[in-house]
Amino acid sequence: MKLSRRHFLHSSALLTAGLALPAFKTAPKPLRLGGPIFLKSDDPDDLAREHRRLQYSSAYVPVVSLKDSAKIAAIRQAFAAQNVLIAEVGAWVNMLEQDAEKRAKNLAYVSERLALAEEVGALTCVNIGGSYNPKQWDGPDARNLTKEYFDATVENCRKVIDAVKPKKAKFALEMMGWSLPDGPDAYLKFIKAIDRPAFAAHVDIANIINTPERFYRNTALINETFKKLGRWIVSVHAKDVVGKEVHFAETMPGRGALDYIAYIRNVTALPQETPFLLEHLRTPEEYDEARQYVIRKAGEAGVPLA
Repeated sequence: MKLSRRHFLHSSALLTAGLALPAFKTAPKPLRLGGPIFLKSDDPDDLAREHRRLQYSSAYVPVVSLKDSAKIAAIRQAFAAQNVLIAEVGAWVNMLEQDAEKRAKNLAYVSERLALAEEVGALTCVNIGGSYNPKQWDGPDARNLTKEYFDATVENCRKVIDAVKPKKAKFALEMMGWSLPDGPDAYLKFIKAIDRPAFAAHVDIANIINTPERFYRNTALINETFKKLGRWIVSVHAKDVVGKEVHFAETMPGRGALDYIAYIRNVTALPQETPFLLEHLRTPEEYDEARQYVIRKAGEAGVPLA
C-alpha cells in the first residue's frame, strides 16, 4: 500500500502518540468474533448453527481427519451456509525438537495440518516456531532468541509450505514473549526471510506483553503491530494480560489491561476479513463472560458483529 510522505508522517505522529486509532483509513468491517464451543455433536450443521447462536462468525476447525473428504466437504458447506469463517487449524508441536526422528514426525504433522486447512477452507494453519527447552515443547530457553533459532525456524516454515504448496490457506507463526517472533519487527524479519506468499502473520498481543513498557503502553504496541503487519495478518487471538508481582499473567478479555477498543478497531480496519478468536478458557461460563465483554467493547468502538 503506497502512502504519500505527508500521510506517512501524519500516521507516524498518531502512532507515536499512542492513540487508539485503526491502522487503516477505512470504515471498520464487522467484527468476526469466534471461539470454542461446547456442543456435543459431530454434525457440521449443528456445529455451525451453535456458532451462530453464540454470535460467532469465526471458528476453530472442527475435529476432522484429512482423509475424511466427505466430512471436510460437509464442514465447508455447513459453515459457509451460516456465514462462519473457518479461521484456524492448530498444529501445536515442536518444530525444533532435538531428536531428529521426532522432529521429522512433527514437521510431517504440521504439513498435514496445513493441508487440512487448505482442504477445509480455513484461513490459516498456525503453530509456534518451537523451543530448544529440553523439558517443555513451548517453554523458555535462552537459545530461543538466537540466530540459530531464527535460521532453523525459517527452514522449517519453508519445508512445511513447500511440502503442501497451498493456494489459499496460509501458514503462520504465533508470536511469543520468550521466543521468536516476539513482536512486529521480529515478525517482519521472518516474512522477508521465509519469502513465501503462503506465509502470513498471526497476532496475539497478550503473548508479546513481556516488559513493563509494553504492558503500560499496550495501545501503542497494538497500533504498531497492526500498522507494520496489517496486510499479512490472517487471524488474531483475543486474550488479556494482568500484572502479577514481577511477571505478567494471561487472563480473559476484560480482566486485564489491554486496550480492547484499540484492538477491535485495528482488527476491523484491516483490508481483509480477520477472525478475532477467544481461547484458553475452561468453561462455557468463562467464555460467555469473555464473549460478552468483547461484544460490549465492539459496541463502544462503533463496530458491529458480522
